[in-house]
Amino acid sequence: MSMKSATKNRLAPLTRQFPDRQMLKDFIKLEGLRVDRRAHRLERAQDIWDLREIARRRTPKGPFDYVDGAAERELSLGRARRTYDDLVFHPQVLRDVSDVSLATTVCGSEASMPLAIAPTGFTRMMHSEGEIAGVRAAHAAGIPFSLSTMGTETIERVAEAGQDGRTWFQLYLWKEDRDTSFSLVDRAAQAGFDTLLVTVDTPVAGARHRDARNGMSFPPRLTPKTFLNASYRPEWWINFLTTAPLGFTNFGGTPSHSLATIGDMFDPSLDISELRWLRSQWNGHLIVKGIQTPEDAERAVEAGADGIVLSNHGGRQLDRAPVPLLMLPKVRQRLGEDATILIDTGIMSGADVVAAVALGADAALIGRAYLYGLMAGGAEGVERGLSIFRNEMQRTLQLMGIPDINSVGPDHVGMHWRTL
Repeated sequence: MSMKSATKNRLAPLTRQFPDRQMLKDFIKLEGLRVDRRAHRLERAQDIWDLREIARRRTPKGPFDYVDGAAERELSLGRARRTYDDLVFHPQVLRDVSDVSLATTVCGSEASMPLAIAPTGFTRMMHSEGEIAGVRAAHAAGIPFSLSTMGTETIERVAEAGQDGRTWFQLYLWKEDRDTSFSLVDRAAQAGFDTLLVTVDTPVAGARHRDARNGMSFPPRLTPKTFLNASYRPEWWINFLTTAPLGFTNFGGTPSHSLATIGDMFDPSLDISELRWLRSQWNGHLIVKGIQTPEDAERAVEAGADGIVLSNHGGRQLDRAPVPLLMLPKVRQRLGEDATILIDTGIMSGADVVAAVALGADAALIGRAYLYGLMAGGAEGVERGLSIFRNEMQRTLQLMGIPDINSVGPDHVGMHWRTL
């Protein structure tokens, strides 16, 4: 072909026609005005990071940073996240994964997926629907819900709202009034809570610099700074001002404490004897939360615990603490197959949960991820978050060629993507 012919063909005009009406109808879908704005914004969230961004926009800085932050330089939290990000899955193909099961056993009973909501303090500070939204969403999803000693709803009210599922109670042992801690155990048993999580990594409070810099208090106070920050988040403040006052409701009052002084209630004298005493008093499952070494995991089980939560408190206590996921294989090897091992810290996706189960966890606890959903949209936000986790777990297993979450194991995951 000559240069002249090639140039002529290249410059030939397009053949045009009138648009096909059916094509326009198929392509142009104008969405009508949505009355339910909460549902609309939650539908647009594709992962937990999207929920986090919605939460950041809708929640004053103090409460958001309380959830989002960690201790000191926040190294423990950052390392935990990087560990999950650096994982590599080893997929297998040509397997039938048309029907995937996420059902498993957690603390002696079936759960719809290997997930539970972690205990969180000050929850109604994040959103006025608080623990009631959390327990209802968890039980609708078929997973356990954990209530914190420092929760903002009573044991009895959470039990009433969560009659259709399993509720767990997290216990701190207070140094000045230990009898009160023990009375909480009795109330939890009477209310039907089946599992006790005893937190042991808080001899003193971690240094959470974000909270100190924000002048964070419980309940929040309207200073000029907070008023300015809240001026474009009216829904949060309307809810805060028109609902029941915040307080540590399980202690019968509505105290206002600086978050910096909460640590005065923790007990640096706590030792293994207290765990043995609790075992003698509690007939349900006893799980020790805050274990960070294989040796301490073994000590806890020898003292009567049914299992442990491998946790560095979400990076909120000791900075530069061990990354729970990295410790998991060693802890599973030390405890054997019978002990329950739960894990938290840095878990932001269903793929993270699959990886944790593969490396030896029975289930994962989510705290921040749950609260991002709560701040983004109350009960509906928590439901959206749990739906995202479920969909991500199912899709991950299908892409890995594994039809059952109970079949995933160490051979299916590597600790670093550069090492195959």
